[in-house]
Amino acid sequence: MIEPISLGSWPTPVESAPRLGKRLGLDALWFKRDDLSGLGGGGNKVRKLEYTCAQAVQSGADTVITSGGPQSNHARLTAAAAARLGLRCVLVLAGTDREHRGNLLLDDLAGAEIRWAGDTPLAEAVEKEDGFVIPFGGSNPTSIAGYAACARELKAQVGDFDAVVVALGSGGTMAGLVAELGPERVVGVDTGAVGDPAATVSALLGGAVAAGDLRIDRGQVGAGYAALTDAVRDALALAARTEGIFLDPTYTGRALASLIAGGHGDRIVFLHTGGLPGLFGHPGYGTRATAP
Repeated sequence: MIEPISLGSWPTPVESAPRLGKRLGLDALWFKRDDLSGLGGGGNKVRKLEYTCAQAVQSGADTVITSGGPQSNHARLTAAAAARLGLRCVLVLAGTDREHRGNLLLDDLAGAEIRWAGDTPLAEAVEKEDGFVIPFGGSNPTSIAGYAACARELKAQVGDFDAVVVALGSGGTMAGLVAELGPERVVGVDTGAVGDPAATVSALLGGAVAAGDLRIDRGQVGAGYAALTDAVRDALALAARTEGIFLDPTYTGRALASLIAGGHGDRIVFLHTGGLPGLFGHPGYGTRATAP
């Protein structure tokens, strides 16, 4: 059993969102603010990194390597965690070099070394580097314990709720929640990050929960992981204009778009997984939505 390294500020707060909840016709709506987890601008990856970085330190590594897209939140927080722990950090990012803004700017500030994969598949590009590899999104069967802990926080903070709605990328966040709450109380909103999200989550749980028993909304992917849909654009504006809470266009925007579409229950916890720096890394992501 890996003993996690403390990197975040726990428990993260839970805030009632009455104006947004009323707008959506819910009996109650809460935001679990994992965007306020402390390290490097915050976000859900911090809970996972407490375990994956512990694995790296236990192995004796002096370098951590991870991969992702140019605006990867996981890459940004891996760079921040490495800086705090005195480790060298190599980020293998998809595509070619571009203007360093949003998460890329923060990667630079944290001292990460960036390798652009170009046309090479990320997994293959990672193999060329020397160091401890933290998996895509920080998700492995060990790191999901971070979100089992988050689920325990929720039960103590909220008590009675129908479901947690959360963005689903590499699967570790949903898997940890399901491990503690059961599959019926967790709704994962697919962001298009992996080809088969249900199989991915089930595998992280060691097959303890069948893929078919998971609640996954695949209706918000749109044209793909990096594409902003009209539903997401409207969700970003609605959260900001009813509760003063800012979301990102890839993860939390899709999760809220799913919640707006309905069908998840009447007493909902929305897990805010962070990602705001990514909003500043994409041109043309202004909201021109109608105010509520």
